Amino acid sequence: MHSATRAEQTVEPTGMSEEQQLVVFQLGAELYGVEISRVHEIIRLQSITRVPRAPAFVEGVINLRGKVIPVVDLRRRFGLPTADHTRASRIVVVEIGDQVVGIIVDGVSEVLRVNPSIVEPPSPVVAGIDSEYLHGIAKLPERLVILLDLDRVLARDERRALEVAT
Repeated sequence: MHSATRAEQTVEPTGMSEEQQLVVFQLGAELYGVEISRVHEIIRLQSITRVPRAPAFVEGVINLRGKVIPVVDLRRRFGLPTADHTRASRIVVVEIGDQVVGIIVDGVSEVLRVNPSIVEPPSPVVAGIDSEYLHGIAKLPERLVILLDLDRVLARDERRALEVAT
């Protein structure tokens, strides 16, 4: 993984459960985390080729070292207001199901170690996103991090549509 993350921080409450390592990124005012093992790399935003008849949340495809991968606009996927991309915007290349997909985020902030004891299951509605996309919420001293369930961010039939698009 590229060194796009700035800080590595450990949050260790009592209890010796196995820690989870997360890549934390921003989307609007919220912080989201995905398991680091699912992240292939983090790259700067680049030129994206639009694909006709792709689902509305699919921005298009990119060529990443000779491999064409679909790119999903996570804001659109979650029904959040669109925003202009900035210098901090990134494409997080992740594994969803058996496919490699890029997800556009507003910025990547850190790699974080989280003890499972500080993670609560999601309530029915969290931050305007259906809780079906969430593993839980990590309660840190000064903030909350929403833990995404990447396999549910794109349903199986949507992943098939992405395969056809690429």
